[in-house]
Amino acid sequence: MTDSARQATRLDAIGGHFDPWLLGISCALACLGVVMVGSASIGVADGHDVGPFYFLTRHVVFLAVGVAMAAWVMRTELKTVEQHNQWLLLVCFVLLIAVFIPGIGKSVNGARRWLNLGVSNFQAVEAVKLLYIVWLASYLKRYSEEVTATWGAMLKPIGVAVGLVGLLLLQPDFGSSSLILAVTAGMLVLGGVNMPRMFGPVLVGLPVLAIIAIAEPYRMIRLTSFLDPWKDPFNSGYQLTNALMAVGRGEWLGVGLGASVQKLSYLPEAHTDFILAVIAEEFGFLGVCTVVALYAGLAGRAFWLGLKCVEMRRHFAGYCAFGIALWMSLQSFVSIGVNLGLLPTKGLTLPMVSYGGSSVIMTCAALGLLLRVSYELDRAQRQVARVRNESTPSTGAAPTSPPLPPSASSGRANDGVRGTSRLRQRAEPSLGRLA
Repeated sequence: MTDSARQATRLDAIGGHFDPWLLGISCALACLGVVMVGSASIGVADGHDVGPFYFLTRHVVFLAVGVAMAAWVMRTELKTVEQHNQWLLLVCFVLLIAVFIPGIGKSVNGARRWLNLGVSNFQAVEAVKLLYIVWLASYLKRYSEEVTATWGAMLKPIGVAVGLVGLLLLQPDFGSSSLILAVTAGMLVLGGVNMPRMFGPVLVGLPVLAIIAIAEPYRMIRLTSFLDPWKDPFNSGYQLTNALMAVGRGEWLGVGLGASVQKLSYLPEAHTDFILAVIAEEFGFLGVCTVVALYAGLAGRAFWLGLKCVEMRRHFAGYCAFGIALWMSLQSFVSIGVNLGLLPTKGLTLPMVSYGGSSVIMTCAALGLLLRVSYELDRAQRQVARVRNESTPSTGAAPTSPPLPPSASSGRANDGVRGTSRLRQRAEPSLGRLA
């Protein structure tokens, strides 16, 4: 066996470690969710004439399914995920169309957002968020030069996002539509799109979203009630006024776990959209700051992983991390802002904390993918360190440029095959810098 063959065998034998910060924050959010769903859902269960722990039991079951899915994703190589990117995009459209098929789709509160699975309902857009991020990460990796240099390559993912948004608005689901557009714009910027060229779609899209937001009477009522919820506290401002009363009653340290009054059939959706208001009432300002810190730590760590992956030319992994970071940070920001009266009411849950089967399961899967990114990054760094240690004694000096691990170098070698770039040398992403 040659020296190169022996070295390749040793490098392949090197494993990695999952990021302990991501794992710790994910477990903390999951535990917080179990505790708060159990506390916030008691009044809701009483109103539905079911047992007091009905929603808690279901939440734990959904969480167990989500953990199993996360474990499966954590054991799957990213190159295997990337190979199926085109099918993932097709599944996104199939899921959003299926909600309109009689017998498959189900309408709840006037919105057709759910798939009837028999044992439970599944909100299609929750799966679409993750599948779309994976597809867009693969697209940016394969066509990064064209996205930076041409209009057509930049507009293609925007066109795909508009197609998904069109199906979402038919349900209707304005909150998820805005989230997908925001994630698309953020990933394009982090993928190195020319910033002046990006201003065009943004300047066109913002007025269109504004028109859509005010076209429906119920959305206009949400906007006006958000500005002054106390003007009509028993009708259009009912949700927000009760949420603000819960937040104010919590003061600095809260009234104690389980002692919330607003959750007792006063605050609507206390275990889903407005669970942060219950946290604020029971744990006070300190509890809200803790929740914000957890999401800030999750997003910050994910962005850091994405930057490290891009530095090592593991672009697909890096863009997946960017997309999940944008998803978690934007959705948690909107949910927290709604509960605190900073944003108009939207149907976005607090990731990993709010009750909801499809939301919990797909958030777990997304965190599993993020942990897989951290594992492969750590493995690649260990492989590079091994090569450096073995090459230094023979040459007497460190190599001028660090060699890439087999997985990264093979990915770079295949860039010209997988993409359609007409450029001879790969242009590295500018991460949003002006070009």
